[in-house]
Amino acid sequence: MIEPSILPGFMELLPGDQIAFNKFLKKIQESYELFGFLPIDTPVIEKAEILMAKGGEETEKQTYAFTKGDNELALRFDLTVPLARYVSQRQNELYFPFKRYQIGKVYRGEKPQKGRFREFYQCDADVVARDILPLNYDAELVSLIYFTFKKLAIGDFVVRISNRKILTGLLEELGLKSTGGQILRLADKKDKMSPERFLAELSELVANQEKVDQIIEFLNFNGSPEESIHYLESRKFKSELFNTGLSELEEVVNTVRQLKVPDTNWRVDFKIIRGLDYYTGTVYETTLVEYPQLGSVCGGGRYEDLAAYYTDQKLPGVGISIGLTRFFSQLKEIGAINSNIKTTTQVLISPMTENILPKANSLASVLRQNGIRTEVFSQQSTLKKQLDYANKQGINFVAIIGEDEITSETVTIKDMGTSDQQTIALVDLLDYLIPKI
Repeated sequence: MIEPSILPGFMELLPGDQIAFNKFLKKIQESYELFGFLPIDTPVIEKAEILMAKGGEETEKQTYAFTKGDNELALRFDLTVPLARYVSQRQNELYFPFKRYQIGKVYRGEKPQKGRFREFYQCDADVVARDILPLNYDAELVSLIYFTFKKLAIGDFVVRISNRKILTGLLEELGLKSTGGQILRLADKKDKMSPERFLAELSELVANQEKVDQIIEFLNFNGSPEESIHYLESRKFKSELFNTGLSELEEVVNTVRQLKVPDTNWRVDFKIIRGLDYYTGTVYETTLVEYPQLGSVCGGGRYEDLAAYYTDQKLPGVGISIGLTRFFSQLKEIGAINSNIKTTTQVLISPMTENILPKANSLASVLRQNGIRTEVFSQQSTLKKQLDYANKQGINFVAIIGEDEITSETVTIKDMGTSDQQTIALVDLLDYLIPKI
């Protein structure tokens, strides 16, 4: 006998939790479509040469790769690389700017641990253009994140934005270009470290104490978006990269204002870098005010030429991603998910005898045709057991059909929430149920 089990690092939910998870998915999808994003679905299995084009030891280590016949294959580890392949391959069939969203599972061979999964859902929204992508889209994604998390209704949140060119340009101004990449990666981890540890590690990379102080002052700046812009302008740096980042950030800030995202839900934060090297400009991270321990629950940014491995056509883009599996599991763990709904059924039809089952099936068809989610209790059982089933499943209404109801062309409706019970004529049943469902 084989003991039933699943591999570590994979999430499997009971129906109540799956219903809650599906509602999250639906709300995210509705929000993305509200902004005009179009759905696509790329294969889970891609050619290994496509997914591994950029290479990198860490990527190769985490990728599920295998050989089938003469083909070297791999499971997708994100939705961004498949998007780059998709747009490169189909660019003559698409209209640009191309606004796409994709919600699907990705796979990474990471060591399973709390909050880390080998299989997980990502919910991505990206805008890709030919040659030039206006910064208006960068600002629009701040608004998209705002609408999405308001719709998810899980409490207050803050979208933190910055531009990678600014810190990169600052380091260039300070003559630290050679160690810039290491400093950027360190800055990206600053919120997860003690001030003492951050100072110690930064000092190992930057020998000059005055420069260390300038970097820390910059990263610690905390003001309104307009104050942040003024602070950058007051630096009067000569770095072209810094000033380009400043100009881009200022435009994004002004456009977010036009989009009327409330001040409480977004701010500029120079610590936001994003660890992935392909981000070249605007970057985002979103945190929940009540649950800061969850870290970033939605991130993304601008990339100037992600598809360079697949086409000579320049295809700049900007996008965001929600790692829904990790996000949902963390919310569930801290009790922030309502999993009280255990069923999708709104009405349970309860036939009292086997010969009434045909009538129950006919009534179920009528209710379903009118959009009422209906289940027929087909097993022969006592009314008590059928009501107990409805109660345990959380079904709100039970439609009881016995010989008396057949004769009088009625149905007895029991409200499981109030225990009220009344007999309704079949011709009046829809008028009775629809307002209550």
